[in-house]
Amino acid sequence: MNLLHRLALCAVGLTLVLVAVACGGDVSPQQTQTQAVQESTAPQAQVQQEQQSDQSVAPQSQQTAQVEQAQEEQQAPQPPQAQADRQTQQVQQPEPPEPEDQQTAVTTASSIELAAAPILNGYQFQQPIEMLPLSDGSFLVAEQRGYITRFIDEGDEIEQIGVLDLTESINFGGEQGLLSIALHPDLQNDPYLYVYYSPRGQSVTRLSRFRLVQGAAPPASELVILEVRQPYANHNGGAVRFGPDGMLYLGLGDGGAANDPLGHGQNRETLLGAIIRIDVNDINTSTPYRIPTDNPFLGIAGVRPEIWAWGLRNPWRMAFDSDTGQLWVGDVGQNQIEEVAIVAAGENHGWNVFEGSACFRSQDACDALPEAVAPVAEYTHDDGCSVTGGEVYRGSAIPRLSGRYIFGDYCSSKIWSVTADGDLIEHLQIEDRIASFARDNDGEIYVLTFNGPIRKLVAAR
Repeated sequence: MNLLHRLALCAVGLTLVLVAVACGGDVSPQQTQTQAVQESTAPQAQVQQEQQSDQSVAPQSQQTAQVEQAQEEQQAPQPPQAQADRQTQQVQQPEPPEPEDQQTAVTTASSIELAAAPILNGYQFQQPIEMLPLSDGSFLVAEQRGYITRFIDEGDEIEQIGVLDLTESINFGGEQGLLSIALHPDLQNDPYLYVYYSPRGQSVTRLSRFRLVQGAAPPASELVILEVRQPYANHNGGAVRFGPDGMLYLGLGDGGAANDPLGHGQNRETLLGAIIRIDVNDINTSTPYRIPTDNPFLGIAGVRPEIWAWGLRNPWRMAFDSDTGQLWVGDVGQNQIEEVAIVAAGENHGWNVFEGSACFRSQDACDALPEAVAPVAEYTHDDGCSVTGGEVYRGSAIPRLSGRYIFGDYCSSKIWSVTADGDLIEHLQIEDRIASFARDNDGEIYVLTFNGPIRKLVAAR
């Protein structure tokens, strides 16, 4: 095992609301207060460039990115074949495997033993990328193919209720598709579903709002909030979250290919390679979002005011700690290092000058960036190849996990936990590739995998 803690930088020490109203309309943002923008500074990529990936050797100062998509596809969750279209239905589930066949536990140095127990009668998902709890105990599950479905566990049967079907509206494959969802935190008064996806036939990613009407999100209710031009087909990020402040946060990758060839990670004139923070309350077609007045770069020339933090490569999944409000991010690495970071306002997390704690470019470039923020934890490609960001445990069933951030690796299917001061523990390894994590209303944590059931983390017997 070769798990690394960050020591230093090189230069520094639904219930778904039943309503009967709808809204709609695509939008074009205004230039000043509401900059719902298509990034126009990045050049259009050639088809061959869009297939580049990240397994090349770390670049010399003048090296260009030349990699193959087949290798890049190991760097982030890849979907299986598309499943059959799902309609609202009640489904009789097959008998699930015995629990011991589905649980793998490892005794760690701290003797925190965990297991992963299937839920929903072991229902076999193909490409789930997000699961949100509803107040009645049911779950909203989003799949990369384009489905958003409500799952109700009724014992021997699992009821499925279709909420939104975007399968005919998205580019699906590789790192494109339906990438993230979030519910408005005041769902009773603001019955909205927020969806981040890759619209078909366009080189952009889109953040939209849909109104929930009688448990469904009619496509006609879509309000386009933001579109960001994507020069390549990978590193689209993929997490939309509401913070404890009621603002919406969105993680965006550096735009793709290998080595950040367009320099987006350290360029604050683009939203790529950043986490943005916007206000989506009381919006409409003419004002699709607002810039919060306390954003760190508001009013600074040459910097996009939406940016909350920057210097990220591909933040695949992030989560707020419900107790502390800290924002935890899993940032996918390039050749050697996967990292977990706590991200705060105005911070530069170093990509592509640093890859995790390692100097990625020249030593002179690293020395010139002393403000780059260290990851909380990292691991090398001896232990995986693509970090999957997770959730902070705030449940009651496993008290010794309280306050620990649970995350995993897509390739090795290992699951770790870490504290804010870098205490890193490996807990278990499951069979399927880890695409995402979820947390229920009680603070318990679930693991979402491709080609397998959704599993709940439990104390090993």
